[in-house]
Amino acid sequence: MRLILPLFLALAGCASPSVDFMGAARRDVTMDGLRFAVFQRDTEAQIIRLDRVSRKDRDDLPMQMVRAAEQATGCQVIPASMTTQAHAASAVVRVDLRCRD
Repeated sequence: MRLILPLFLALAGCASPSVDFMGAARRDVTMDGLRFAVFQRDTEAQIIRLDRVSRKDRDDLPMQMVRAAEQATGCQVIPASMTTQAHAASAVVRVDLRCRD
């Protein structure tokens, strides 16, 4: 029982991509003091926020995640393509990308 809690806490801190992004290269980006892990697969990216954000600091979060994706991939995020897992301040989002060849 003593080993379960530390193991759970260690795994909770991991930023693993969803199954369909497994094998995608991870690029870590810091944007406005927040850390993000960005996984790119073809013309899609999954962005995972690595830091906690207070409720009052969540307004700019979607734009920070877009900028993190653009910086990490070198591609442009297609406007209005962001999808979240739960709500606007979700720690995991997906975006569609427009990349130059």
